[in-house]
Amino acid sequence: MSTSAPSDSMMDRTFPDPEGATPMMAQFLDLRAQAPMDALLFYRMGDFYELFFDDAVRAAEALDIALTKRGEHQGEKIAMCGVPVHNAQAYLSRLIKAGFKVAVGEQMEDPAEAKRRGSKSVVRRAITRIVTPGTLTEDDLLDARQANRIGALARLATGEMALAWADVSEGLFQSIALPVDALEAELAALNPAEILVADEDAKTVSILCPGSAVTARARAKFDPASGDRRLRQRFEVQTLESFGDFSKAELAALGCLLDYLELTQAGAPAKLSAPVSIAPGAAMAIDPAARVSLEIERTMSGSRKGSLIDAIDETVTAPGARLLAERLARPAMDLSSIHARLDAVQFFLDARNLRESVRARLKRAGDPARALSRLCLGRGGPRDALQLARALREGERLNGDFSQSPLSSPPDAVARALEAVSLAARPDLAALVHDIEQAMVEEPPLLVRDGGFVQTGWAPDLDELRKLRDDSRRIVAGLQKTYADESGVAALKVKHNNVLGYFIEVSAKNADALMGREPFIHRQTLANAVRFSTPELGELEAKIASAGDRAVALELEIFEGLRDRLEALSGQVRDAARALAELDLASANAQWAERAAATRPVVDDSCVFEIEAGRHPVVENALRRNSDGRFTPNTCALDGAGKAHARLLLVTGPNMAGKSTFLRQNALIAILAQAGLFVPAGSARIGLVDRLFSRVGAADDLARGRSTFMAEMIETAAILNQAGPRALVILDEIGRGTSTYDGLSIAWAAVEHLHGVNRCRALFATHYHELTRLADELEACGNVSLKAKEWKGELVFLHEVQPGPADRSYGVEVAKRAGLPRAAVARAKEILKRLESDDAPASALADLPLFSAAAPEPEARPSEVEDRLRSIDPDGLTPREAHELLYALKTLADKSG
Repeated sequence: MSTSAPSDSMMDRTFPDPEGATPMMAQFLDLRAQAPMDALLFYRMGDFYELFFDDAVRAAEALDIALTKRGEHQGEKIAMCGVPVHNAQAYLSRLIKAGFKVAVGEQMEDPAEAKRRGSKSVVRRAITRIVTPGTLTEDDLLDARQANRIGALARLATGEMALAWADVSEGLFQSIALPVDALEAELAALNPAEILVADEDAKTVSILCPGSAVTARARAKFDPASGDRRLRQRFEVQTLESFGDFSKAELAALGCLLDYLELTQAGAPAKLSAPVSIAPGAAMAIDPAARVSLEIERTMSGSRKGSLIDAIDETVTAPGARLLAERLARPAMDLSSIHARLDAVQFFLDARNLRESVRARLKRAGDPARALSRLCLGRGGPRDALQLARALREGERLNGDFSQSPLSSPPDAVARALEAVSLAARPDLAALVHDIEQAMVEEPPLLVRDGGFVQTGWAPDLDELRKLRDDSRRIVAGLQKTYADESGVAALKVKHNNVLGYFIEVSAKNADALMGREPFIHRQTLANAVRFSTPELGELEAKIASAGDRAVALELEIFEGLRDRLEALSGQVRDAARALAELDLASANAQWAERAAATRPVVDDSCVFEIEAGRHPVVENALRRNSDGRFTPNTCALDGAGKAHARLLLVTGPNMAGKSTFLRQNALIAILAQAGLFVPAGSARIGLVDRLFSRVGAADDLARGRSTFMAEMIETAAILNQAGPRALVILDEIGRGTSTYDGLSIAWAAVEHLHGVNRCRALFATHYHELTRLADELEACGNVSLKAKEWKGELVFLHEVQPGPADRSYGVEVAKRAGLPRAAVARAKEILKRLESDDAPASALADLPLFSAAAPEPEARPSEVEDRLRSIDPDGLTPREAHELLYALKTLADKSG
C-alpha cells in the first residue's frame, strides 16, 4: 500500500484557537493540539467518533461519507463528519490503508459523572492511542498471514547506519547494523508497514520503500545516548550487555522506535520483548530487483496468488505462515541453522501419521502471539485469553502425542520446540492455563465490558451478585403477591421504568385501598392508574442495580488478575507461541515436500551450485493445477572456483523457450534451500549464497524518472559493484534497450567483469550470439541453450537445457507465432537471410530496396475435400455410408489434384 501521500500536506495544516469556543469545542481543540498534526482526531461523542474542521474534510473525502456543518466558531461554520463507534474498526482500516494516522480521543468518564459536576460540565476525554500503519494489533486491521513491522532507520554523522524494527502485534524487537550497500536489501527484506527516519532522509527512504508509510522524526530523536538510556529504563537493567552488543547507530534506531511507540500508545510503555541485535551477514541478502522479479511473496502485479509463497505454503496457522514469509525474506547463512531446519522437515516427512496429528492439533492453536500482545496492551478481551490458554494446552497435548510415537527421538529443532510448549516444565504457566480454562465460559464475548464471561462456580461472590440480579423477577413476583394479599387488591402489579424504578400500579378505583396505608407511598396519579412505592421496593431497586454493576466490576477484576499473570509470564508465552509456529512450519514444509516431490538439498561451505533435474515450483504448481502437462526439469551446474564446472554460464535460445524460467528456478532453489526447505529437484548441492542478484524482465522506474534501459543499467552497475565470490547472479538480456553494438558491448563487458572480477556464480541469458565465443576465451565460462525444433514449418519449444550455444534465435518464427502478418514475416525472413549471408550488416542492407515487402498472399480457400470432411459426423455413419463416403472423397481428391 502506498501511504505517504496524505502526510505530504498534513503537516502544513492549521486549526483555530479555542477563544470563544463552546466548552465541548474548546476541549476538542485542546486535544487537537495534543495530537500529531499528521493524524486525524477521532473525538468520541456518545455512540459516534466525530471529526471537525480539516480532519472532517479529509476523512469525508477518504471514506466517502457525508460532510456536514455543526454550529459556528469565530464566525465560521464548523465542518463535521462522524463514524459510529460499533463500526469504527472498518473505517479505521480504510483510513490506515489510505495513508492516514488516527488519534483516538476517548471518553474517560460516564456522562452521568460529568453531570454531577454541573449541568454545563463536559465529559472528560483524553487521547488513548494514535493508530498508525506500523502499530496495529487488531485482527480485523491486520493480514493474519503477514507480519506488520514498524522500522526506524538511523544514520549518524559518522556514517554509521542501523535499522531497528518491531512487530507490535507480536512483541518482536530487533536491530541490525548496516553497511551502506546493504540498505536497500535490508529494507526490502523488512518490508515495513511504517518506517521512521530523520527529516532529511524522508524523501530518499520514501523512494526506497514505496509501499511503506514514511514518518519523519526530528534528528534529535536519533541520539545514541538517549536511546541507550531509554532502553535501560524500559527494560529495567543497568546495562544492555546481557541483551547483546549494540552499535551506536543501533541504539539510536532502537531508542527512536521506543520513543515513537510510547507516543502512539499515549505514554504507555511499549510491550515488547528484549531487543535482539542481528549480526550483519546472518542472512542471504536479496536485492530489491531480485525480490520483484522472483515474485517471492508477491507477483509483479502485487498479488499473493501466483507467488512462490503461495505455491509452497502448507501452514495451518497464521503464525506459521508469517514464519515462512520471514525465512523466505531472509534465508539463513548459518549452516547449523539450515541443517537443523532440514532435519525437522525430514523428520515430519518420514513420520506421516505424526505429521497429520500435529497439523490437526495446530489448527486449533489460533494466534497466541498476537492474542498476548493485545492483552498486554489492554486491547485484548476474554476471547483472547481463552484462545491463548487453548493454544498452550494444545502444545502440551503435542508433547503427549510425541511421547506415544514409536519413532526415534525427534531432531534438536523439534525437541526444543516441544520443550518450549511443555506445561509440565512450567508449573506457573500450567497453573495459569488451568485457571483461565476453568474461569472462562466456553464461548466468551469479545469485549470485557460485555460481561458474562466468568464461569459459574469460579467466584462465589460473583455468583451471589448474579443470583440477586437474575432472580429479580422471582423476587418481584413474590412481593407482588404479598402486596396484593395485604391490600386485598388482586389486580395489583409491580412494574419498572427508568424514572420511578420499581413501583406498584393499581387502577384508579382500587387506589383508596393503598392510599395513606403503610408501607405504601403515593408516587404518581395517572388518568386510569395510581402508582405507589414502598421502602422495600426502593431497597430492592438499589440492590439489583448495584448487583449488576458490581458483577461487571468483579468480572473485570478477575480478568485483570488473569491478564496480569499472563503479562508476568509473557516471555514464556512468547517462546511457546514461536515454538508452535516452528512446529507448524516444519510439518507444513514436509507436507509440501511430499506433494511436490521435493528433495533434501545438501547445503555446504563450498562455492558449488549443482542442481539435477530442477523445477520451477510456481510454474510447476500452475501446470499441475490447470492440468496443462508436465514441467520439464533441467540441470544446472556452476562452480565458483571454476574447477568442477563453469563459474558463469551463457544461456541462449529463442524467446518463449524457457530461459527466464530456467534462471528464476535456480535462484528460487537457492532461496528455498537456505530458508531450510526441501527443493524441487532430483538432487541439489548448494554452496552458501551470501547475496542474490537478479535482473530478469524489463521494467521502467517512473517514480525516479528512469527509462527501462536506465533502470537496467543501474541494477547491473549495482551487481558489478557489489557481487562477491559467494554471490549468485542471474541476468537476462542485458543491453537490449539500446543499439545492437552498444548493447553487445555492454553485455560483453559485463560477462568479463562477472567472470574475472566478481568471480561469482552467474547465469547470463542473452540473444547476442557473439557472446557465446567467450566460452572459448574465458577459463570458467560455458554455454548452455534451450532446445527448439522446427517441425512441419512450425517451431516447437522443448524447454530442455542442453550444453553448447543455440544454433539460431528463431526470432522470426516467434514473431509469426505472435500473429505478425504474413507479408511482414516474409519480409523479415528476406532481411534476415541477407544479414546472415554477409559479414557486414550495414552493407548487406545498403542495396535492400525499401518498401519492397511482397504483397500479402491471399488466404488459401479450403478445398472441396476439406469442406466435405468438416460436414461429416463420423459417429453418425453406418458402415455402408462410411464406405461410400471414402470413395466419394477419393474422387474429389483426384479431381482437385
